[in-house]
Amino acid sequence: MNDGKGEMEQGKRFEFGKNWGRFLRVLDEARILEAERSLKVKLEIEDLADKRFLDIGSGSGLFSLEARRLGAKVRSFDYDPVCVACTQELKRLYFSNDEGWTIEQGDVLDATYLSTLGQYDIVYSWGVLHHTGNMWIALENVIPLLGEEGKLFISIYNDQGILSQLWEKLKKLYNRSSTPIRIILILCVGAYFEITSAFVRLLRGQSPLPFRYWAEMKKDRGMSVWYDLVDWVGGYPFEVAKPDEIFNFYRKRGFSLVNLKTCGVAIGCNEFVFTRKKR
Repeated sequence: MNDGKGEMEQGKRFEFGKNWGRFLRVLDEARILEAERSLKVKLEIEDLADKRFLDIGSGSGLFSLEARRLGAKVRSFDYDPVCVACTQELKRLYFSNDEGWTIEQGDVLDATYLSTLGQYDIVYSWGVLHHTGNMWIALENVIPLLGEEGKLFISIYNDQGILSQLWEKLKKLYNRSSTPIRIILILCVGAYFEITSAFVRLLRGQSPLPFRYWAEMKKDRGMSVWYDLVDWVGGYPFEVAKPDEIFNFYRKRGFSLVNLKTCGVAIGCNEFVFTRKKR
């Protein structure tokens, strides 16, 4: 299976695994508990005892860890071998030699591989399918992995029209640039959010100073503001969809929407939890 190394070397794919590896350096118990809380809220559960949990694009492995902590039998896979290594490291630290957590390299676009996985009570893929290079096929491919009355939890980048097109160009530039240029791009995007936030406060009659966007930004899901910013700037391939497009896609395939969080007109991911209807 192609692990994307050639694409990374050619500047066609962001090195997600390297970013997640750096994130693990700042992962602590507070972040782990916040990630656990967010998973409980979105899935509307208190635990996952006796459930089978599939983590598609496990990244750092944080949410596979949460699912295992909540009692699920977990299977994790990622396209990027460095992400696989990150997930394996979390298992080593928290669930060493545990037979209830399986980790492997795999591709959500590979239907032959997916056919070997079976079905799950929870299929989780947060911020992943829009980075595959073929989002709509990926969205289709996850369907057979869900058992009857199971829950599908995904998040997909919001379609902002021309702004999303500009964002894609920025990501392409980042991945084709040297390290100094990448740092400049990250800092410029960070400054853009700070200035925009200050301008909004000014329009509301509030003091625009001091700049405090990043200081006040909530570390939701146990994530890191800095490593999220790196991902926002560099994460490529990159595709987007409007909330109604995702809703209609799964509604036509026999799913019901049970939880939704949109980011309005802003940049970010829309979050969806679907359940498969009874046949």
